[in-house]
Amino acid sequence: MKIVYLDNNATTRVADEVREAMLPFFSDLYGNPSSMHTFGGQVHRKIEVARAQVAALINADPEEIIFTSCGTESDNSAIMGCLNSMPEKRHVITTRVEHPAVLNFCKTIGKRGYRVTLLPVDKLGRLDLDELDKAVTDDTAVVSIMYANNESGVIFPMGDIVNIVKSRGVLLHTDAVQVAGKIPVDVKKQPVDLVSLSGHKMHAAKGVGALYIKRGTRFSPYIIGGHQESGRRGGTENVASIIGFGKSAELAGNHLSAGNSKLIELRDKLEFGLSETCPEARTNGDTENRLPNTLNISFEYVEGEAILLRLNEFNICASSGSACTSGSLEPSHVLRAMGVPYTAIHGSIRFSLSRYTTDDDINKVLDVMPGIIKELRELSPFVK
Repeated sequence: MKIVYLDNNATTRVADEVREAMLPFFSDLYGNPSSMHTFGGQVHRKIEVARAQVAALINADPEEIIFTSCGTESDNSAIMGCLNSMPEKRHVITTRVEHPAVLNFCKTIGKRGYRVTLLPVDKLGRLDLDELDKAVTDDTAVVSIMYANNESGVIFPMGDIVNIVKSRGVLLHTDAVQVAGKIPVDVKKQPVDLVSLSGHKMHAAKGVGALYIKRGTRFSPYIIGGHQESGRRGGTENVASIIGFGKSAELAGNHLSAGNSKLIELRDKLEFGLSETCPEARTNGDTENRLPNTLNISFEYVEGEAILLRLNEFNICASSGSACTSGSLEPSHVLRAMGVPYTAIHGSIRFSLSRYTTDDDINKVLDVMPGIIKELRELSPFVK
């Protein structure tokens, strides 16, 4: 039976073009890019092509991109790199709905003596910009606010955030892992200081990420080692994955405009169909400002885990939240921060689409979901 994969905010399939681009670096082109000989030098030149491809996706200059192992490393490196470069400042600002790569990191440094401010969101998952403005002080080293939420899909007003933070002379980092390749990102028009990216969220392989560091930004390396990445991140490069990341960035840029309209059409078809056929279903988040591929929807009085298990029987893959927290029995911290009612928060499902999603995929979900919800409601002790 065909897999219906609607969990693309967790990870994406590797594009065929990306896999083909990677293959030579597992066999013929195995040289170390840091070597002085020609054999290694040719690999180094290929990495620089990939660097330019990733930079182009966000309108950066290639020398402003460093490659990392993943989005989590990029997030950790961005925040700690800022703190280490200005040890006199001890305050960090982030939000209550960040990915664990930022939120848990900030909680950890909070135990080490840093002061951390967690900004709230409203019931639609929107940031209160007045709260941000009031939170910034002379002691603030860095503000880290995600570009769009990985669970709700809500897009934050990055232009307004930039204006507030930069007017106070504070460094700004954004986790753009879920945004890159889905909506345009332009670091020239919205001059953030640091941007985190991840390959496997945009049809590249797992195990590679990138960090944009705006030219002139104070930054202290997080991983210390050799001279790789212009001395900003030690460690021999994951060559094949970097090459694939570059190719995926190129493909993502090519698909941005045409791909978005199709994604929105399919997402809205799914949302409307579920709302019409499943009583007491509610969409979570700001439906006017969200990623084109993401639908977070709750089915009241039903457990999300039970829904996922039943969907799995039909070879349908979805999620109850972030892949990095799905092993927890605790309800989503994002939905809790949004004040989603108890009767709905446990029954939340995230469907996340990609350019490989088809009408047949959506139709399959719409065919089976009403029966699943009806069956589980009949078993629920909360429904009389």
